[in-house]
Amino acid sequence: MSMLTPPGMGGEYRITGDKYPRMRRPNGRRRLVLAVIASTAALGLIGWGTLQLIDVFTGGHKASAAGSAAGDCDRDPDGDDTAGHSAASAAAAKGKAGKPLPKPKQITVNVFNATPRGGLAKSTADELKKRGFAIGKVGNATKEFDKKVKGTGMLLGAKAAADTSLPVLGTQLAGAELKSDVRKTGDVDLIIGNQFKNLAKKEDADKALAALAKPEPTSVPSGKKNC
Repeated sequence: MSMLTPPGMGGEYRITGDKYPRMRRPNGRRRLVLAVIASTAALGLIGWGTLQLIDVFTGGHKASAAGSAAGDCDRDPDGDDTAGHSAASAAAAKGKAGKPLPKPKQITVNVFNATPRGGLAKSTADELKKRGFAIGKVGNATKEFDKKVKGTGMLLGAKAAADTSLPVLGTQLAGAELKSDVRKTGDVDLIIGNQFKNLAKKEDADKALAALAKPEPTSVPSGKKNC
């Protein structure tokens, strides 16, 4: 009996020839399926990692910045309450104690000429009257100011008028200097200076007056945040 004869066969069956059974290689389709699954898993991991990075560099950062900004806006770098500064600015824009700015018809203006040119006080007073201002005294400036006002003019009034009547009158004469004196009355002076040519154009004065009544937000000083 040959050595290739299976035990118990009694030699009845024999394996002949030179070809023997071999193990098959994995099916090509199976390898393709495995490759697709692996690629899908890899892409999923990459996508998840990308989302995490986006969250870190956008969402988390913005949330932290928002919280920091909210905290910084409550107080300025010196530890002062910025809400008080905002309220003070709004009050200053409307006048003392938060009172609205006076209208031109509520302001009595004395017009004085401090230049050698004649007739300026009257013509200026007439134009201010057309624009709604009440006119008081009109004439030449006193020796204190005569030929001593170098700019376009000077606006003079009581301290109480410094942030009420004087700014309103200042919209009518560009470059005018604002000063206060010890008078107790509510009238104000417009003293015409050497560089005076004309009052501001009415349309420009009206725009300036409107901006004064409703001021734009002021720029934020360096080191502070605009809340």
